[in-house]
Amino acid sequence: MSFEIEKIHHVAYRCKDAKETVEWYEKNLNMSFILAFAEDHVPSTKAYDPYMHIFLDAGNGNVLAFFELPNQPEMGADPNTPAWVQHLALKVKDRPALLAAKEHLENNGIDVLGVTNHGIFHSIYFFDPNGHRIELTYDDETSPEKIAMITEEMKVDMLEEWTRTKRAPNQTHFLHAQELAEVKDKIPAGE
Repeated sequence: MSFEIEKIHHVAYRCKDAKETVEWYEKNLNMSFILAFAEDHVPSTKAYDPYMHIFLDAGNGNVLAFFELPNQPEMGADPNTPAWVQHLALKVKDRPALLAAKEHLENNGIDVLGVTNHGIFHSIYFFDPNGHRIELTYDDETSPEKIAMITEEMKVDMLEEWTRTKRAPNQTHFLHAQELAEVKDKIPAGE
C-alpha cells in the first residue's frame, strides 16, 4: 500500500447534551474540554442538520469527540447488540490508578463493574450519561510474556476455526482462566 495509518485522530460518538457531557467527563475522568465547533449544515454532506461538536483530551494526543444533534430522533442503542459489546477503553497507568478511579466514580454515584482480570490487562466498566459504556484499564505486568504466547499462526488458526464453527477456540483460554474459573464448569459441553 502507498499509505499507512499513523494513529487515531479522534473517535466521535453522539451525546444527548453537549454541556452535560463535557461536565461529566471533566468531573469523572479529569478530561479537559479542548475544542468545540457548531454548524447548521454538515460540511461533508451539506445537509441541514444543526449540531454541536465537542472535543475532549483523552491524553497523549488522543481525542474523544461528541455530537449533539437536536433535530434528530432521540438517540438509542442497537437492540440486537448486548450493552457490554460496544465500548470505549481508556488506559490508566497502573492498578493504584484504576482503584483510585473506581473509588472516585463510585463516590460520584456511578455504578462500576470490576475489576475484571483479562490476563493481559485489568479493567473496570461503567456508563457515561449518554449510555456509552466506558472501560478503564491498565496493562498487567505479565502482558508482554502472555502476548508473546499468541503466535501469528495461532491467531490465524483461531480466526479460521471461529469462521468455521462460530465457537470460541481454546488457544487463548489461559488469559481468562482465573477470571472465569467459577463459571467454566457451569457451561454445558457443546452448548
